[in-house]
Amino acid sequence: MARDGDINEPTREFPGYPTGDALASRADVTSDPAPGASRPTGGPARGLLWVLGAAALTVVVLLGVQATGILPDFRNPFAKEQTDRSQPPLLKSIQDLSRYVAAEGNFQVVVDLQNDRRNVPDWLLNERTLFVGAGSIEAYVDFATISDGAVVESADGRSVEIKLPAPQLGKTNLDLESSYVFAEERGLLNRIGDLVGGDPNRQQQVYQLAEERITAAARDSGLTQRAEENTRKMLEGLLRSLGYETVTITYTAP
Repeated sequence: MARDGDINEPTREFPGYPTGDALASRADVTSDPAPGASRPTGGPARGLLWVLGAAALTVVVLLGVQATGILPDFRNPFAKEQTDRSQPPLLKSIQDLSRYVAAEGNFQVVVDLQNDRRNVPDWLLNERTLFVGAGSIEAYVDFATISDGAVVESADGRSVEIKLPAPQLGKTNLDLESSYVFAEERGLLNRIGDLVGGDPNRQQQVYQLAEERITAAARDSGLTQRAEENTRKMLEGLLRSLGYETVTITYTAP
């Protein structure tokens, strides 16, 4: 049987709750690491790297989703945009034409143009352009230059004679959609000059040379002879339908 004195004694001791002073002292102890222990470093920097990496990954995923067409209705926030700030066209003149276009020739020319300096190596100063130019040129008869008395009808009204000006070649039209620069070589100084202030009309010389080559080729191609034949056939068919049995077409020298 237990003694009376043992009844009022606790069987074990409960841990006491720490007071404010005890908590402060404990925080001081835990905040200072032991000598030789390493502190955790790079917390904010590591978090910033994670944020940037996640943003870059999001951009790549969005671009890939639009490129593959998985979500066709998805609007890419980084889509390419084009702004046209061109001014409205200005009408400068109107001309009344009385030309009969009787033939048209389509040509293609390869221009190999090089601009360099004597006694200077090409790697330092050189401009060489290989340009493929495509263009067309028309051959026409200008009816506006027909003089009085150019049309002579016979007394019986069965024959007619017409004198026409010789066919001419129009201006060469260079097709920029079908023309392209095949190759281009530029020296070191030329490339530096492009970075500082490039010449926007640098290709103009190549275009002009291509037009001159096409015009020369059209003169030697027999295009004007084809225009004469086509004009003659057109007028003969037209006048015969009006009742003329004999139609004579002659061309005067320009």
